[in-house]
This record gives sequence, C-alpha cells and structure tokens, in this order.
Amino acid sequence: MAQLPFVSAARPLLAAPAGREPWQRQWRGGAPGRANAAGGAGARVRAAAARRAAPAAVEAVADEEDEEEVVEEERYALGGACRVLAGMPAPLGATALDGGVNFAVYSGGASAASLCLFTPGDLEADTVTEEVPLDPLFNRTGNVWHVFIEGKQVHDMLYGYRFDGVFAPERGQYYDVSNVVVDPYAKAVVSRGKYGVPAPDGDCWPQMAGMVPLPYSTFDWQGDLPLKYHQKDVVIYEMHLRGFTKHDSSKTKHPGTYIGAVSKLDYLKELGVNCVELMPCHEFNELEYFSSSSKMNFWGYSTINFFSPMARYLSGGTSNYGRDAINEFKFFVREAHKRGIEVIMDVVFNHTAEGNEKGPILSFRGIDNSTYYMLAPKGEFYNYSGCGNTFNCNHPVVREFIVDCLRYWVTEMHVDGFRFDLASIMTRACSLWDPVNVYGGPMEGNMITTGTPLATPPLVDMISNDPILGGVKLIAEAWDAGGLYQVGQFPHWNIWSEWNGKYRDTVRQFIKGTDGFAGAFAECLCGSPQLYQAGGRKPWHSVNFVCAHDGFTLADLVTYNNKYNLSNGEDNRDGENHNLSWNCGEEGEFASLSVRRLRKRQMRNFFVCLMVSQGVPMFYMGDEYGHTKGGNNNTYCHDHYVNYFRWDKKEEQSSDLYRFCRLMTKFRRECESLGLEDFPTSEQLHWHGHQPGKPDWSEGSRFVAFSMKDETKGEIYVAFNTSHLPVVVGLPPRPGFRWEPVVDTGKAAPYDFLTDDLPDRALTVNQFSHFLNSNLYPMLSYSSIILVLRPDV
Repeated sequence: MAQLPFVSAARPLLAAPAGREPWQRQWRGGAPGRANAAGGAGARVRAAAARRAAPAAVEAVADEEDEEEVVEEERYALGGACRVLAGMPAPLGATALDGGVNFAVYSGGASAASLCLFTPGDLEADTVTEEVPLDPLFNRTGNVWHVFIEGKQVHDMLYGYRFDGVFAPERGQYYDVSNVVVDPYAKAVVSRGKYGVPAPDGDCWPQMAGMVPLPYSTFDWQGDLPLKYHQKDVVIYEMHLRGFTKHDSSKTKHPGTYIGAVSKLDYLKELGVNCVELMPCHEFNELEYFSSSSKMNFWGYSTINFFSPMARYLSGGTSNYGRDAINEFKFFVREAHKRGIEVIMDVVFNHTAEGNEKGPILSFRGIDNSTYYMLAPKGEFYNYSGCGNTFNCNHPVVREFIVDCLRYWVTEMHVDGFRFDLASIMTRACSLWDPVNVYGGPMEGNMITTGTPLATPPLVDMISNDPILGGVKLIAEAWDAGGLYQVGQFPHWNIWSEWNGKYRDTVRQFIKGTDGFAGAFAECLCGSPQLYQAGGRKPWHSVNFVCAHDGFTLADLVTYNNKYNLSNGEDNRDGENHNLSWNCGEEGEFASLSVRRLRKRQMRNFFVCLMVSQGVPMFYMGDEYGHTKGGNNNTYCHDHYVNYFRWDKKEEQSSDLYRFCRLMTKFRRECESLGLEDFPTSEQLHWHGHQPGKPDWSEGSRFVAFSMKDETKGEIYVAFNTSHLPVVVGLPPRPGFRWEPVVDTGKAAPYDFLTDDLPDRALTVNQFSHFLNSNLYPMLSYSSIILVLRPDV
C-alpha cells in the first residue's frame, strides 16, 4: 500500500472570512504532528477558549497571543497551488464546486482521517503525493469527515483516504493507518491500466485511487432521453460486455470494450432485442484470484466500487484520470438508446470484493467495517452471499449509500433499470438491528435478529418509493446463498419484477418430457398467476428465462446430463448439480445424427415457449446461435472462448437457429396477445388437448395447447408435444377460416418458420392441406407448433 509522507497538523479559524462560502473556511499552519495528537490544533483551540474565561488582564494577554497566531501562514497543498479549507459534510464523495473540490466521507469509528492525493505517476509508484490531515473538531460533522481543496490543480489528482482507529477484528473493527482506501462514492477508480495484466511489480492488488471530478461535463448526450418501454413489451438480452466482442471473430477495432460493444448494437436490433441486461460493469478486479491460481474473475460479481464503471473495459486504458471510462459507458448507453435498446445493469449489493476476515482492506472495511458489513457479535462475517461477506443493506447509512448509487446511474449515466443479484439479502435485517434507528420508534415484541427476513425491508421500501427512481425497471433475483427463496414473495410494492426461477425449472421439466408438469407448464404460459396475481402484480412482473449466465447454456442444456467443471479448479464441486437437463440420448457434443436433430428441435421448443409465454422473455448471449461451454455450468473464472460470443459460429448457424430466434422475437412483437397487460381470461384463451377444447391435465400428460385471440393475427394456436411419440392433433374449428402453419420445430430450417418471403412457402403449406382441410395437424415427438387463422378463400 501507499507510503506515509511527512504530514503537518492543521490549525483552523473558527469562522469563515467575509465573502466566503461555508466550505471555504481557511486553515492555518501548525506544529508538526498528527492531526489528532494531544498537542495539536484541537488542544490549542481548547486552550484559547479557556483563556477567554480568565480575568480581563489575563484575557488581554491571551487575545494578544491569538492575534500573533492569526498572522501565521495559511495552509496550502500541492506546492502552494491549492488552499486547504474546512469543507462541508454533504454531499458525500468528491464534489466539484466553485473554485475547487469538496471531499466528504462517512466513518463513524475512525479516530483520525486524512485525504491522500496522488498524481498518476505516484499512484503507479505506490506513493502518496500529498496527505492532508483532517482535524476532528473542524473537519468532522457528526460521523462525516470533510475538507475543501481550493484550486484547479486538484482536478489533476487522484484521491483516497487514510483512517486511524481501533484494529480489532474480534470487535468488527479494521482501521489500519497503513492503508489508503477508496472512497465508496468515487465516480471512477484508477489502478492497473490493462485488463488481465498485473502491475509492473506483479502485484494483482496495486494501490487504487478515485477520480477527482471536474466542474463540468465532457460528454454530449445529444438530447438522449429514457425510452420508458412498458415492461410487457420488453425482450431482455443478458450479455457480458467484454465477452460480447472479445473473440477475434468479432472483427471490432476495440474488442472487449464499451466501444467494441457499440459496434455490434445493430446486431441486437436485428435480433429483435430492445433491452440489454449487462452483467456487472462496476469496478472489480479481474485478477482477484490470480495470485493463487490462473483463474480470472471474468463475470465480475465481486464489486470494489459501485459508482465506478469498470475502467478496464475502456478502449484506451485508464487514461484521463478514469474519466474516459465514464464517457465510454455513457457512449454505450446513448448509442443503445438511439437504436431503441434500453440498458439494465446487473448490480451486486449483496457483497463486495473484500471477502471475509482474510480478505483485503480496499474501501468499506477500512472505512467502517461494522457499518457496511453484516457481522456476528465476535466480528465474524455473515455469509448469505456465499462469497465471504454480506453487505449490511438495511443499515441506515448503507441503504442511503445504495439509493444514492442507483440515483447516480439513472440521472448521470442514463441507465434504464437494475437487476439486483441475490436480492433477497436486501430483505434481511442488518446487524446491530435497532427499530428506533430504522423506524423511529420501538416495535412491540422486537425479537428480530441479524439476517432475519423482513416483511417491509427499509432498503426495498426506500428504493420503491424514491421519486427519482420512479419508472425505473427493478428486477430482483429473489433468492440468496443462505437458503432464502422468495420467488413470488419478494416485497414488491407492485413495482418489483423477479427472475422467475420457478418458470425455468418447470419449463425445463416439461419440455424434456417429465410427467406431472402439464398444469404447471400452462401456468408458466399464462405469466405465473399462481405466483403474482394474488399479490396484485401482473404477468410482466415475471422475467421468464430458461438459461442465464450461471448454469448451462441452451445448447448444453440439451447436450449434457452432467456438469463438467474441472477446469474451474474446484474438483467439479462448484456449480449447480440439479440442472434438469437432458442430453437427448447421448452425452456430449459428438452424437448421432438423430440425437443432434432432436437437440435442434428441443432448443427451438424452449425458445418458442419463452416467446409465447406471458411475462418478460429473457435469454442469454449466444443462445440464439447455440453457444456451448462444453458442459461447464459455472464459467465465472474463464477469460477465453468459452465465455466469448462466437461471431464465426453465429455466421455458420445464420440460416438455422439464429434465423429461427430472430423470427420468433419478431413474431412476439407482432402479436398483441403475447404481451398482455394483465393475466389472460377465459374469453381470451382456450385450452386444448389432442382434441380441441379437451385439455389433459393428468399426471401423465405431455401435451399442452392453447388458442388465443389476437388483434393483429386474429387468432393463434400454439401446441407443445413433449412425448416420445408423434401425434395428430385436432384444431378448433373456425367456420369461414382455416388454420395456416407458421412455426413447426419438427421441420428442418428454413421450414421451421414459414415467412411470407420464403420462395416455396405456398408449396410447403399445400403439402399439409389434406390435414388442414380437416382441422388436423401432425406433430413429431418433442416438437411445438404455431398456427394462425386465415380467411378460407
């Protein structure tokens, strides 16, 4: 960590000179020593106060001494270029004001604090350029330490803080004066310049520092405004920003960066996606595990700073004091909005990169460990995240921090919403739980212990009712690693949506042909009313998915019965063991032709289900062309092809699965009935079995079909046959009309989706005319179909 320079104690004036703002109260030089030393500025001021109570003659002498002190040289920093003034306690963070920058940081337990300034060169050399001690009498208001640095030269610096106090892990205290820690409110963090490359001395955790902001914006939003799509109209694409363009086949000028991702946004628009959910783009250390293994923290679920965009996703390294990372992220958002694509961020407010008691002191731990983390009575870290620590979300200071952070990303970075990783942690009672502190008064029968799930968690309440966050999309991953599972029961205020894990599990079971899931599958198609209707929510509060970043990809779901995670270095112990997958008869990629054909049908069946279900469909990057990870269902630690979007493979499959997925997303957008505002009624939707109007909900049923009235298509008929046997289904009679096939996953491409411009479309339809004239249609085993109603002419 950074070396300690020589510092001198500050001597304050008690009042600001006339014409100055409150934060510009100036400081005087004093005797060398630590700011909180017994003979420092605080002691001298107290002595002066005592002298004012003496008899008049003595008071005159004391006043004369004070006059001599007033003419002492003013306090300066950075070689006299900047004046050191008192500062203000709000807002927290570094704030550019008239003539300089105000620095404010919360720390309730520190006995001393100082502001550390770095030049970029000194930061790389692990040396503090200048340290400004903060006097606890005049640089502290409540539990906030603050200082104002007057002068434009401060904008060319980086900054951090040094705190002194008790170091007693058994009491939850980790104050260590040898560490310079990152401000939780820093808007950009600078350390290593190149992704995956350690510091010159091989250090994977070199000194980090925050960006000092400018008093003006250097980015042109070009009139950008929120798209504000109704959630029922959204199709979400979960993507990893680096992985999206890092493979050589992307042929982008800046692969693996914000700029590189912008160059591929037109592809997403063509795919039919109107919302991207970015895996973590907050500052994290991809070399977190590198000192002990060759693994990388590729996914990024280990945040260092929640206000800062990931600096090493920048196209030109950490240049311009980290400001370019902010601007390039903004550029990505602006260009996405231009193409009609919203941007949702995956945020990880459940834990941080500091880990358990053996982890590094980077920021929160060195500032106020017992505030920011959920602790047991002897200082142990609760581990509801499965990653060593648990963010103390419902502590008043922490929840204010989280809301400030969300507001910043909405107002300053223009993001459209958030997906909260392991969101159930945000419903757990904080450590040092105190109802008076949280609710303003005692609660009868207060037996709430640390980690107890709360019916009305203060943080979720604050976010739900925040005026700035109104209209922002809020999506909860409604479970955590401590066993709390809240799908359908997450505290929601009729605002929060959920990753519907029960949808995923039910659909996987039914599509692979497991008995006993026909009724539950039908509920999934309707938007899961059994989960959301009674609580007043709508189908679009269910984010439906079959695959996501963790777990099997869509292709692996139909290729492997078992996980293959040995390359993760954990003896195949990591990753989910119960994947509800089916290899279609043979394990692995190399299989017989009949098995490979069945796998293609199954992938299409899953995608059809996703696009015809009420709710919000979400699919994972690469599933649209059949990306495989070789059976690894937990690829968090691999920075190579297994996690990269394979543009070459997408081109190889462009006439096959990608075409089908693109057309299915287009079909969903065209059908008013597939994105309803409310749950479908019996007037809109009718269930069918092998014969119309006779659904089979028995334990052994593997067939579900429905017809739905639609304002644009007239009426659609959708059927899923997940039996190993083919079947001829009876279609509901509609006098004066006839059913015409659009989708049949039992057919080879391009006949799996019949578009109007298909050259031999009419011939293909006529091949089934003898069935259709009798209101019949043949279905292969493990196949799905969509038919639309046309006038019989």
